[in-house]
Amino acid sequence: MKPSTSRRDFLQAGLALPVVGLAARTGAGKASVEATPAAASPFLDSSPQLTYRILGKTGLKVTSVGFGCMITSDASVIERGADIGITYFDTARSYQHGNNERMVGAAIGKKRKELVLSSKSDGNDKNSLLSDLDTSLRELGTDYLDIWYLHGRDKSTGVSDEMFEAQQVAKKQGKIRFTGVSTHQPKGMIPLLVKTNAVDVVLITYNFTMDKGVGEAIEQAGNAGMGVVAMKVMAGGYRPGNPRKSFYPQLAKQGALLAALKWVLKNPKVNTTIPSMTDMDQLEENLKAMAGPFGDLEEKLLAQQLQHLAPLYCRMCGKCDGACSEGLPVADLLRYLTYAEGYGQFSLGREHFLALPKEITAVRCRDCANCTVNCPYGVKVASRVARAQELFG
Repeated sequence: MKPSTSRRDFLQAGLALPVVGLAARTGAGKASVEATPAAASPFLDSSPQLTYRILGKTGLKVTSVGFGCMITSDASVIERGADIGITYFDTARSYQHGNNERMVGAAIGKKRKELVLSSKSDGNDKNSLLSDLDTSLRELGTDYLDIWYLHGRDKSTGVSDEMFEAQQVAKKQGKIRFTGVSTHQPKGMIPLLVKTNAVDVVLITYNFTMDKGVGEAIEQAGNAGMGVVAMKVMAGGYRPGNPRKSFYPQLAKQGALLAALKWVLKNPKVNTTIPSMTDMDQLEENLKAMAGPFGDLEEKLLAQQLQHLAPLYCRMCGKCDGACSEGLPVADLLRYLTYAEGYGQFSLGREHFLALPKEITAVRCRDCANCTVNCPYGVKVASRVARAQELFG
């Protein structure tokens, strides 16, 4: 159920936006950021200013704020995003059991060729990957993807020559234009991907909670000509209306989420972002990030927000890998909890949890006298993982 109070009422850090003409959507452009006002919208309060960046060596011109479709269930929001000038749309074969691709394809409709469209596959061998691609193309109603990602590859064992070969086969067949890999572990994966020289675009977790090592990895990717797309940009997406909103202070109602997106955009090596957009208010809020730079107000908001998030939000640094005496994939479990409590997507979190091996889902943290995992950033691992077990088990 949509809350009766609009999210725009809570975002006091938003900037006033001019009402002017139509934005150019695609085409060649300079590597520097360009700003173009979008067409007036009957849904939004004003016409947002759009900025564009070049997606690495692909040469694709994309809005610096793209559209993450993973949890969107209202096709009209996607359609409006395309109408107003957003050029990058991201989905995956696995999202919403395949229904997300079908909805995205219907929503973008005749605008398909004006847009940059990406999807992903969880396949682990050549045949399953290429089969997934054919299904994605059919569901999206398109002959090709602009970018096709190997999805969720967080370890070196998650990619192989066979997988890269599948991408090259698809490219030669004209089914994809560019190759990509998505990962929650950019510090580990980007150096590997740069070395392989097989990937055009990398989709990574990146937000204000992360250490400078992630920024250095992004710099390495950019210097290698790799396009960089940022996800998880809101550091959990916590906002009013969450089932456990007592966790989230009044600060989140004062512009911290918009500030988080602007923080990501201040890195020129990040070519575009894919924040979630589930309703028109969220669409409007995210578009404001392109209207002005990250400043002192945003810095202050995020500094305070970081203190509140410390015990809750996993920064996916990888330092807890192998630390649990019961063999639990701690970072994954915390991410699934974020889907439920941050994104408001309980079913998504539970789906991922139940896909784990039974020997993992059967473990209960309450049975351990002492937790062997000590998060260097202050996440209360034992209580948070126990919460995930309570919700999803």
